[in-house]
Amino acid sequence: MIETLVSAQARMLRAKTAAREIALLSDDQKTRALEAIAAAILADSAVIVAANAEDLARGEASGLSLALRDRLRLDDARVAALASAVRDVADLPDPVGRVLDDRMLENGLHLQKVAVPFGVVGSIYEARPNVTVDIAALALRSGNAIVLRGGSAAEKTNSALVTTMRRALGAVGITPEAIQTIDEFGREGARELMHARGIVDVLVPRGSAELISTVVTESTVPVIETGAGVVHILLDASAPLEWAREIVVNAKVQRPSVCNSVETVLVHRDAAERLIAPVTAALQADGVVVHGDADVQKWGMNIVPATTEDWATEYLGLEIAMRVVDDLDAALAHIREFSTQHTESIITTDDSAAHRFLAEVDSAVVMVNASTRFTDGSEFGFGAEVGISTQKLHARGPMGLSELTSTKWLARGAGQVRA
Repeated sequence: MIETLVSAQARMLRAKTAAREIALLSDDQKTRALEAIAAAILADSAVIVAANAEDLARGEASGLSLALRDRLRLDDARVAALASAVRDVADLPDPVGRVLDDRMLENGLHLQKVAVPFGVVGSIYEARPNVTVDIAALALRSGNAIVLRGGSAAEKTNSALVTTMRRALGAVGITPEAIQTIDEFGREGARELMHARGIVDVLVPRGSAELISTVVTESTVPVIETGAGVVHILLDASAPLEWAREIVVNAKVQRPSVCNSVETVLVHRDAAERLIAPVTAALQADGVVVHGDADVQKWGMNIVPATTEDWATEYLGLEIAMRVVDDLDAALAHIREFSTQHTESIITTDDSAAHRFLAEVDSAVVMVNASTRFTDGSEFGFGAEVGISTQKLHARGPMGLSELTSTKWLARGAGQVRA
């Protein structure tokens, strides 16, 4: 165990040393590095997919859930999408050095507040090889080194991806030590990462509510919490049927295993008779199991009776909870009680209802007449994302490049002393 911790810490220390070099790279150097990584990922696609097949076979044999296997799975198209995301990040403006405040004091002292890299970013996540690439690309573009702990389910895939990215950095004359993985050290390595205060500057967990809770509770490194997604859509009294049906189906079915898929649909009582039957039928046509209260069972067919636990469940699969609420106040009360403050949407043509929903719902992303699947870094124009933060300090919502920077003040004087 001591040998394991020493080895994991040695890699993190190498990342800390590399971070000083990465922080000084020019915009062009970081762009070339990311372009090299994207090209290398495409060139190594067959190797990466083969490694992923090993992880998938092992996951199926060990009973890994369908949702996690979907997140784990890579094919040629998904590998190409990873490379495309890296290129998207390369094309984004360099966030380092942005002047956020500029002022001249009466004594002639010139102050500037500028964006700077964190230094070393750590990430602990589960069965998500896309995170391996996304967070590495975002870290490098924002001038940071990265330490990755991707979990045993994706060990072969992550190893192949990290090997590819490190080789690409070396090929363009940038230290490969800026990308580190401690997967091989298992849970002890993860624990060491959580306790690497002074070496790792910030830690971002992505995965199950249990994993995130563990990292938040145990870590001595500052954590940006990315929360679970008990996501709601409210079908208001004025919701058009076509919008209600298409948005709910898209938000549930387009990719049910992700945190921005809808888990609970609330239906205004004045629209229940009009909307429930067609919306539930459309969901069921795509294989979704609907858990509903007594009112939903009244208007829908083949509805599974809902329990209190359903309102707090992140299904991450083809299941959904549905409940009739008396009015907007009741809907807001339900969301306050059960939401994980990730994403909520209202379908309505009532401007007053839309305004209240936007103002009163306290979640990272609040929408009107749109699918919750748009809560995503790439959809928001970030190229990729580190995660979706549900906390309120430092970052909230999809996290891109600017969220991987901190600030410092620069003071330029001409001999001033304080009286």
